[in-house]
Amino acid sequence: MVVNIEGKSVEAVLDWLELIDCLQEGHLYPQPQLEDNLLVQGPNRMLNRLAWIEGLGSAVKTCTIYPDNAENEIPAINGMMTIFSNDNGTPEAIIDFHLVTKWKTAADSLLATSLLAPHNPRKYLVIGAGTVARSLIEAYMTLFPELEIMVWNRTRSRVMELVDDYQDICVINNVEDLPKAAGMSDIISCATMFQDPVLRGDWISPSTHIDLVGAFTPEMREADDKILRIGDLFVDYRRTTVDHIGELTIPMANGILSEDDVIADFYDIKSGGFARKSDEGVTVFKNGGGAHLDLMTGRYIYQKWQQSQICS
Repeated sequence: MVVNIEGKSVEAVLDWLELIDCLQEGHLYPQPQLEDNLLVQGPNRMLNRLAWIEGLGSAVKTCTIYPDNAENEIPAINGMMTIFSNDNGTPEAIIDFHLVTKWKTAADSLLATSLLAPHNPRKYLVIGAGTVARSLIEAYMTLFPELEIMVWNRTRSRVMELVDDYQDICVINNVEDLPKAAGMSDIISCATMFQDPVLRGDWISPSTHIDLVGAFTPEMREADDKILRIGDLFVDYRRTTVDHIGELTIPMANGILSEDDVIADFYDIKSGGFARKSDEGVTVFKNGGGAHLDLMTGRYIYQKWQQSQICS
């Protein structure tokens, strides 16, 4: 029987540190088959993301994007993900799109940061104050509970809402001077929808780890050329980032970067290649969030749902 898993039914039993262990284990399997299909009607979109990993099964993640829904107070993005058995291809679970995306995106960055962050980080800057920023804060606090969190956003009211929501569980503050906050930070996450760089290399201190999450189209980027020149560059998966996301394609087209500048992706963890080289030096991670990560995350969520049913 195919089960329908919604966020409220399972999220309480999910754990960020368990998930990053699952993602790391998922990269010990053969590399995935991947395909994206996009349909367009006027301003509206429907995207199918397919992944198949030998040993983990397959998944289809479907979402619709209707920008005008906001006028009727309907979410602009809706969808679901179906995972299929590795053994016989039968559907096993239909999982809430927003649940998979939330946990996949933040855990992707958290796994990278667990391997690339400087020793004993104290200050964490989040650029952006939307849904992704919130999940990043929740994820990072599990790995680094002593972090002091600073949040910058172009719209100050959104930052204040976020600070109000989290001030009882962590040290979190609004910052207005972005260059100063960036210079103070040990870890910086960018989770914006900007098409032009919001973070500049002139602001960055040595040994900072930079986590670039927001850009996902060929036109989008969050970091300027200097950051990519001074930092050791890592990605979650070469195949879903190098030729697809403006964070990399734009500086490569301009001769600032080459593919050889990407030091490693998660498939290099086993060999030790995905690691900070020294205590000093800037590290940069591009979170691409491919469909194979959705499959790994969906498989984890399904397993946790199964365990919760046994215990209940």
